[in-house]
Amino acid sequence: MKSNANAKLIVLHPSLHKQASTAPASHRMWLLFFITFFTLAFTVTLFNSAIPSSPSASAVSSSSAVAALPAAVTDALLHYATTTNATHMTQAEINSIGAVLRRFPSANFLVFGLTHETLLFKVLNFNGHTVFLDESEFLISRLEQQHPGIEAYDVQFTTRVSQMWGLIKSGRDHIKTDCRPVQNLLFSECKLALNDLPNYIYEVDWDVILIDGPRGYFPKAPGRMSAIFTAAVLGRSKKGSGGKTHVFVHDIDREVERTCSEEYLCEENLVETVDSLGHFVVERMQRDSFEFCRNATKPSSSSPSLLPLDGDGEDD
Repeated sequence: MKSNANAKLIVLHPSLHKQASTAPASHRMWLLFFITFFTLAFTVTLFNSAIPSSPSASAVSSSSAVAALPAAVTDALLHYATTTNATHMTQAEINSIGAVLRRFPSANFLVFGLTHETLLFKVLNFNGHTVFLDESEFLISRLEQQHPGIEAYDVQFTTRVSQMWGLIKSGRDHIKTDCRPVQNLLFSECKLALNDLPNYIYEVDWDVILIDGPRGYFPKAPGRMSAIFTAAVLGRSKKGSGGKTHVFVHDIDREVERTCSEEYLCEENLVETVDSLGHFVVERMQRDSFEFCRNATKPSSSSPSLLPLDGDGEDD
């Protein structure tokens, strides 16, 4: 009988068989995972590069700040959007002033009178220097509080509408001394001159002057005699290279405005009349000039009696 000593026993281990069979599958799974991951990453990258990303909050804020309207423009838009009958000038009159301001890249613009158009004039001369003068200290103070960017000063007018002819006579009597066309008004003793304005105003070469104040519609009102005379002297006393000054007079159809414009701005300098707005262009004169107009006229026999300068004239 043969022994079984040389017999061989084959033992099957299930775990070893499983590892041998699953190892290639595990490698294939990892390979599939990496391929899928990189495919997705490539797709996302391509998608983001094809479609612009939305701007960040900081970028939106920055661009909004750059595109923000200047304060003067915003104030004007709000004012006229919320005010009924916001202007007392006609559109044609405003267009006439605006057309002249557009000729200057940065005009020196002097305005007598605070009106409904004050903020508009500031915006029309946005890159220039605009100064407002008015008889009312209260209105000036309120304007400065509501619109700190506006430069305005109150002016003390000592004249009256009823004194116009007496003032004109006094100006003619002193045409070669205190009331001459070329002078520094800061030191003037002429009864028509405004000599208490801020000192630097007399040194500025004004390109455009608008006279729409002070009040002049009743006998005891200050009238615009001094404003027109002062504008005429400022225009003729310019020192810079620009020898011409555009002077606008509103309510030119009223007696004071018409008479004083003819006396000091002169008919030969009248460019146009648009509705109630007179447009004059005044040229610089030599210091030894003693006539405002080339065709100077004297009071006619039809002129009213000359009232004393301290007379009250008519009642209100």
